[in-house]
Amino acid sequence: MNGRYNAVLARNTENAPKGIGPYSQTVAYSHYNNLSAQLPIDPKSGRVVAGGVKEQAKQCLKNIKAIVESVDHVMEDVVKVNIFLKNISDVDAVDEVYTTFFPSGVPARRTVGVSALLKDALVQIDVVVSNAEGTPLKV
Repeated sequence: MNGRYNAVLARNTENAPKGIGPYSQTVAYSHYNNLSAQLPIDPKSGRVVAGGVKEQAKQCLKNIKAIVESVDHVMEDVVKVNIFLKNISDVDAVDEVYTTFFPSGVPARRTVGVSALLKDALVQIDVVVSNAEGTPLKV
């Protein structure tokens, strides 16, 4: 930790895909870490996981969990979730997986139907993580 409180900073982990293009997996500012949208990409193979929307949602959330934990947080620190679905009728299937990562359903959430996602994915998810007030940002 560097003790800075209001600077734009926090990092990539090898346990989640680095993504497409020049961006960080997570950027910390003030009381929040903002995680870049995660596609259902296996970090080892670099490919979209096999299966349907449930398997893809699970991989997105596994990637998010790895990033959250890489900056010394837990999933319970997530305050906002944005889910983008290629087929909005898949929301119930995604909810089955979502509740295993957020059993108390605490984060605010937005679900949006979209016409297409990168790599022909069925789902893409990003989150915002809360840092406790006065918590130095981790680099």
